Amino acid sequence: MDYQNRYMRVHLWIPNMFGFKGGIQTYSAFLLKALQTFDLKADYKVFLKHDRAPLPQHSYSPKTQFYTNGHLHLKIRTAGFAWQLFSRGLLQKPDLIITTHVNFSPVANWLKHIAGIPYWIIAHGVEVWDIERPALKKALENCDQILAVSNYTRERLLREQNLSSDQVVLLPNTFDANRFEIKPKPNRLLEKYNLKPDQPIILTVNRLCATETYKGYDKVLETLPKIQNKIPNIHYIIVGKGDDRDRLENYIQELGLEDSVTLAGFVPDEELCDYYNLCDVFAMPSKLEGFGIVYLEALACGKPCLGGNQDGAIDALCNGEFGALVDPDNVEEIAQTLIKILQGNYPNPLIYQPQALREKVIETYGVDTFQSTLAKLIETFCKEKVE
Repeated sequence: MDYQNRYMRVHLWIPNMFGFKGGIQTYSAFLLKALQTFDLKADYKVFLKHDRAPLPQHSYSPKTQFYTNGHLHLKIRTAGFAWQLFSRGLLQKPDLIITTHVNFSPVANWLKHIAGIPYWIIAHGVEVWDIERPALKKALENCDQILAVSNYTRERLLREQNLSSDQVVLLPNTFDANRFEIKPKPNRLLEKYNLKPDQPIILTVNRLCATETYKGYDKVLETLPKIQNKIPNIHYIIVGKGDDRDRLENYIQELGLEDSVTLAGFVPDEELCDYYNLCDVFAMPSKLEGFGIVYLEALACGKPCLGGNQDGAIDALCNGEFGALVDPDNVEEIAQTLIKILQGNYPNPLIYQPQALREKVIETYGVDTFQSTLAKLIETFCKEKVE
């Protein structure tokens, strides 16, 4: 790809990237890094709503400038951030604005109307579903390109909003495959949680957020008594922290599962690989997941995965090619599917081939594929600008 004769000024509008690591934050970081791998003469202005400063261990192109707003009081941060985006947009007149959250898009729409600046929106999941706010609907309609992280999100947008099919394209999530590899069950964690090497373990990794119980850990908890009838020594580990922990602890007590469930709490990024390798199956039967990077991480560790069949997990697990898709509201189906997986009877031989599973997920969702897809989108944009 040759952009030698093309110089671009790019604005990236991002909620945050250096503190909390959710799906949008991770995607935003990969997006910025991917842009800087291209043969593109460009400078990047990165506007961060909640970060106070970039972390020193992250390296970016010298022509990348960060504008942070985390120092502003929360009561005025949204207004201050919006004014910064608008005023800097008018002053610097970028060739392209990419906003990684739809909530910032009305400002981009104003800039397009006033100054003719094109903009792209990254559409992740629940934040772009069932949109009713007129300003957001109008910003979506006027957007030059919407990059959906999953086909599920793309189809919902086309169904719910007044958009043309060529306006919404796919740029699926990616992950750092170098951080996740196939290893034996770590003795350190077996000892920490008093588990035996041959003990079947189910794992879920997600935030324990009271407003995000759709992630499915409640349903997995409900399956455990049914699974115990067939696999008495089953153990369930939930990794993650949040304001739903107290309720979850009470629910575990109500179900009488104190000896069968471990709430591992927060786990640093560098230890996540060990937790994936500790388990025998990764389960997150969610209902409102835009994609689910955690599925990719588990697959890269060669682990069978179970997800819901009503959201972006369909994409992450490639319509069931990479794992099991179940009705996230059907406890019996979840239980029976987990039993089949753990007993080696699930009718998908790929999930029992760790190396093949790893290679498939890297080929489909690895960084190289992400960069290649983004490069084609940027190339098309550049050609249209020249014409």
